[in-house]
Amino acid sequence: MISPARELAFQVLRRVIAQGGRATDLLASSRVERLSERDRRLAYELVLGVLRWQRLLDHLIAHYGRRQPERLDEPIRIALHLGLYQLRFLGRIPPYAAVSEAVALVKHYGPAWGAGLVNAILRRAASALDDRPWEKIADPIERASVEWSHPVWLVRKWVEDFGVEEALALLRANNHAPPVAIRLNPLAAPAEEITRALAREGIEIEPSPYVPGAYRVRSGSLLPRLEAWQRGWIYIQDEASQLIAHLVAPRPGMRILELCAAPGGKTTHLAALMENRGMIVAGDRHPSRLRQLKLLTERLRVQIAHPVVFDGGRPLPLLPTAVFERVLLDAPCSGTGTLRRHPEIKWRLTPEEIQRMAEQQKALLEEAARWVAPGGWLIYATCSVEREENEDVIDAFLASRHEFRLVVPSVAEPFRTEARYIRTFPHRHGMDGFFAAVLERSPDA
Repeated sequence: MISPARELAFQVLRRVIAQGGRATDLLASSRVERLSERDRRLAYELVLGVLRWQRLLDHLIAHYGRRQPERLDEPIRIALHLGLYQLRFLGRIPPYAAVSEAVALVKHYGPAWGAGLVNAILRRAASALDDRPWEKIADPIERASVEWSHPVWLVRKWVEDFGVEEALALLRANNHAPPVAIRLNPLAAPAEEITRALAREGIEIEPSPYVPGAYRVRSGSLLPRLEAWQRGWIYIQDEASQLIAHLVAPRPGMRILELCAAPGGKTTHLAALMENRGMIVAGDRHPSRLRQLKLLTERLRVQIAHPVVFDGGRPLPLLPTAVFERVLLDAPCSGTGTLRRHPEIKWRLTPEEIQRMAEQQKALLEEAARWVAPGGWLIYATCSVEREENEDVIDAFLASRHEFRLVVPSVAEPFRTEARYIRTFPHRHGMDGFFAAVLERSPDA
């Protein structure tokens, strides 16, 4: 019999390949909530662990199986990934369990001949757990690509962009599970009441060392059945993402436009910082995602957000001549700053996709600029660590838009670069890799 956690992990990994979605979304939309707490944790660990270490696991398949992993039937390859991940990274699981469960998966979902192959490869691997076959790879970029499980082209790019030591530190950090961060919702309850409610349910939190109002979860599981979750008292959001709302420097009574606003994490954070006073126009081009934003604003008791199907490239519905004191563009991006939580991204991304995103970002930034009032701020943010999507976009914008200048709010000083941009990194700050630039429009423009 196949354990529920391993069967669910197998099915989700198949869906990641077939549907191209995010693993965390597919896990959340699956039957994971029916599992015990122990099985739920194992399912998440298996899915995300396999995706983080996919290149290394493929290297081990080639080494012990003497065949190319890409040529294996999908069920066989996924079962081998699951078995090898448990053997190499989950020492608490007995090797016989890792092997037998992988064999059972192939017997149930794969070709009849596959069980013997999986059994043979995993038994060889289980007898040599200290082997490091990648150390024989001569090329240092190729070796790092296998050892730290990232595409070769991306490793080479980061070495060129950041230097060897910084790139290696980033590769290592991307393979660790990220800490869970939350913010408390002052629109729903006082902070003291929220922390007491969390403590009653075994959730221990500590303040972020970097971001005001952000908290790291030290112990306990944040599940939708928690009282604080159900009552809209907390919102799970990485510290770097929370930092963006502080860069906007919102005040009660302000008029703020947010582009690419869905699913609403930053929208609702802005509203909380504004004490539900003022106006936030939350624009997004996808109606389905705006529906998610609307549901979130209701759950978090936000009253000043106005969702609008809007991408910045045409007159704003009902407010065709409006300008705003703050315009936030949370631009669509490659997401390379979030590989800890979305490891599937690195296996889908291409250099061409980064360039395509950069062109889209430049166009969106030009559109966003038209809505900024004289003396107002335009905040550009991505969850990418790629220079093409970040510094290059802003440099090109400033070269032709002399009415804007860079400013650095005091909250961003720990993340300020020499060029007055704002960057966070997993290996430096323990948070997602984000980029931001705060651009002030001249009062005379």
